[in-house]
Amino acid sequence: MPYAPLPFALETERLTLRLWQESDAEGYRRLVSEREGDHASRTSGGPEPDGEPMSLDAALDDIRGARETAPGRGIHLLAMHPRGTDEFLGYCGLVIGRSTIDEPELAYELLRSAHGRGYATEAAAAVVEAARATGRRRLWATVGSWNAPSFRVLDKLGFRRDRTVVEDEAGEVVWTVLDLA
Repeated sequence: MPYAPLPFALETERLTLRLWQESDAEGYRRLVSEREGDHASRTSGGPEPDGEPMSLDAALDDIRGARETAPGRGIHLLAMHPRGTDEFLGYCGLVIGRSTIDEPELAYELLRSAHGRGYATEAAAAVVEAARATGRRRLWATVGSWNAPSFRVLDKLGFRRDRTVVEDEAGEVVWTVLDLA
């Protein structure tokens, strides 16, 4: 691999970002449930998510899988917590997503209760700096065109809009890019 691996832990003034632990499962399950409810509201006008909520066992399986595969990829998502606590706020990190291992995507998602406090910007700035230290030259972030809060975060970090595409499941998706060099 021509890049150094993304660290398994980062700290900011207010946050600790670390590799997922089983204790994050309940928070992760809530986050997925919130996401599915938000998606259902945007696509059908109703507040209920499609299908059953994620089970705790499924959340634990996802977390175990993420922990096992992180070392081999060199990029990963990190669970986000206020410094000095185990309170789960969300996650932030690098993923292949719609991009590549050479130019990965910045990804972040927070529980609704953590919105509006600057946590996404603070965590994402730390991940961007860590990505720069891996030797990568460019990052992408893809965002649903409806997601104004994510665009504000990306604007603060220096991402610029590159193009907009329409996807069957996601609808209108805006590709943003940040040159790290």
